Amino acid sequence: MKIIFLEIIIYLSLILNPSLSEVTEIIEKLEFDKIRLDLPTYNATQISSQIGGAGNKVWVTFYRGVFDITDFVKRHPGGERIMNAAGSSVSPFWQFYQLHYRIDVLETLAKFRIGNLETPLDETPNMNYFDKEPPRNPTVITRTSTPFCGETPPALLPQNFYTPNDLFYVRNHLPVPTVDTSAYRLTIQGVGIPLSNFSLSLDDVKQKFAKIRMPVTLQCGGNRRSQMGEVKPTPGIGWTGGAIGNAVWGGASLRDVLTSAGFNWTNYTETFRQNKLHIQFEGLDCDPFGDCYGASVPLHFLLDATYTPLLVYEMNNASIPPDHGFPLRALFPGLIGARSVKWVSKILISEEESPSPWQRIDYKIFAPSVNEDNVNFNSASAIYDAPVNSYICSHKNGEVVERGYAFAGRGRGIVRVELSFDNGDNWQVVKLTRQDSNYSWTQWEIEVNVTSAMDVWVKAVDTGYNQQPEDLKHIWNYRGLVVNAYHKIKLNI
Repeated sequence: MKIIFLEIIIYLSLILNPSLSEVTEIIEKLEFDKIRLDLPTYNATQISSQIGGAGNKVWVTFYRGVFDITDFVKRHPGGERIMNAAGSSVSPFWQFYQLHYRIDVLETLAKFRIGNLETPLDETPNMNYFDKEPPRNPTVITRTSTPFCGETPPALLPQNFYTPNDLFYVRNHLPVPTVDTSAYRLTIQGVGIPLSNFSLSLDDVKQKFAKIRMPVTLQCGGNRRSQMGEVKPTPGIGWTGGAIGNAVWGGASLRDVLTSAGFNWTNYTETFRQNKLHIQFEGLDCDPFGDCYGASVPLHFLLDATYTPLLVYEMNNASIPPDHGFPLRALFPGLIGARSVKWVSKILISEEESPSPWQRIDYKIFAPSVNEDNVNFNSASAIYDAPVNSYICSHKNGEVVERGYAFAGRGRGIVRVELSFDNGDNWQVVKLTRQDSNYSWTQWEIEVNVTSAMDVWVKAVDTGYNQQPEDLKHIWNYRGLVVNAYHKIKLNI
């Protein structure tokens, strides 16, 4: 048991990036590896009976601890997937979703301890889930290793209007699937689709539909989360400002593909306007329990003839890379990246939004008064578009040129970007160096002569004349999503 425990400690130190002593300290502090004499001891049979339902509790184990998570299940960010561990160890689940090994998560689990596990289990991590990951540019900043999430160093973003594929931020929720394109099929089913077995090959998508090339900026819903976490802690990946990128995408019109499947837009117009139909997408990235990544978008979005969601197979004039959805990805311009499902294999038109926890739970915003103890996930709708935002990407002390980006969702372009050097008393309009379509970002720059220490603030205004809020504390939400307060930095001489 001691050898197994040491292997776990070394493993956790690698994926979390704290020192070995820090990880050892938190495990020992929370006594996960110890028998607590003040608590009863349970055997595997007793624990396996506590799986919820019929008046039973929901118990799980972790190392030598037994935990009653009955009241936490409904607040779990991953939804009912936590029930995969009911009556047994959370370790197989956590070895796959390794964000659970963060200190704040371990501290939360410790609160629910009710007993000791009579016979310890082999908790050695299974490293085979992510053994077929694609190669990656080491310049990309790794935020989590498994699943891989990496951001572009913000200072590199202004160097290219179209972000190179190998530098484009990556947000994976599960292992990258290996796809045999000769066997790949995209199935389309549901309300308004006359055939129950309609499907397309990758060649069908490429050859039967006109290729549309479109510049589109994608941004993770959690971009800039680390800054919001400075107000109060927020669970999730600690992105700075590099979870965003701009590319020219090539693919087929989603509207045309649905039409080819027999969908009659005229018949359903009134239903669309009542917001009753949704387009569900499911990817090929799945966990060992059979759950695949999924998301959905209200189908009425497609009634706007000027809005063109795509099924893309190209990124910057090359085949879309594995990390970005090869062979086929849904692309919804102006929406947060989570809605543009990668490795898409199934489209379902439904009267319900996707049942996926990434649709129903994970990407939602709550008031600053809401935390993990009182959150009601059903009280908020899913995030779709992103508010206006801006970021200072590169700066140096002395006489310098500051550069950055500005972006707003749903096709709202950028009217202007302003900087203040005196805490908002005065604002200077900066030069917009490049704009393309309203669905891609705007890059900007300004020369600054720094003669003394100063604070620099940036804000943007979109074509709807929406402006960024000043302070992060006014928009704090415990999930750390759509962070768009002024970006503030300090320059020193």
